[in-house]
Amino acid sequence: MRKIFLLILATWFAATGAHARDFKSAISLVSADNARAWEAVGKVELVGTGFCTGALIRPDLVLTAAHCMFDKRTGQRVPTRNIEFLAGWRQGRAAAVRSARRVIIHKGYQYNSPRKLERVSTDIALIELDRPIRNSRIMPFGWARRPRIGQRVEVVSYSRNHPEVPALQDSCKVLGRDPGVLVLSCQVTFGASGSPIFVIENGVPRIASIISAKAEWKNRAVSLGTSLGRPLETLIRVLDNSDGVFTRIQPVSSRNTRKTGAKFLQP
Repeated sequence: MRKIFLLILATWFAATGAHARDFKSAISLVSADNARAWEAVGKVELVGTGFCTGALIRPDLVLTAAHCMFDKRTGQRVPTRNIEFLAGWRQGRAAAVRSARRVIIHKGYQYNSPRKLERVSTDIALIELDRPIRNSRIMPFGWARRPRIGQRVEVVSYSRNHPEVPALQDSCKVLGRDPGVLVLSCQVTFGASGSPIFVIENGVPRIASIISAKAEWKNRAVSLGTSLGRPLETLIRVLDNSDGVFTRIQPVSSRNTRKTGAKFLQP
């Protein structure tokens, strides 16, 4: 990784341990009017583990973070039968509810790897739903090119601070980037793993990244996003060309060949 990441202190998100001050700049999307454009963002419920955030990118496909697919207490993957997507979840009701049929994870992702910045760069998972969501209110998002340094981005997420309604943070920007990781000024918190990071193109939100971790960089709180592009396209091809309840490309070696100087807190 480049020098930009040398002083990063990061911890992976979970559904516990948050502080309200971590999300002070978010706008709660309580009303139907405010939430209308974001109905394809939903809670990823993980029975017995917690929850993350995900976004519909196809009627039958949800994009989220790979580390959400593992039980943080045991390090084992969450059974597919225990994964559910609640599209547009707001105050006890969802615009649509679907169970997971199968899950596919980035080929290089290793949950317990000590190479934690590389975990961020591969922290991508796709959840195939048991049935497509076909609803004119819930339109899947397209994705955008990786944003530039200084470009404004928006994040829509659920978290421990607002588990019953999504929240929008529209006042953050890209502070730095590496080929696989974005450093963002967004102040996200626990439970926001997998939250879509949007850029607005001609008034249309498109997903440019997803939230992987919270961090400290240059004495300020930041978040780390996973770059999409080719890795996401590869995952979609693998999913479309495979079958079975659980699919995963074999991971690459976990041998540490690069030292960044970064210090991380444990998940």
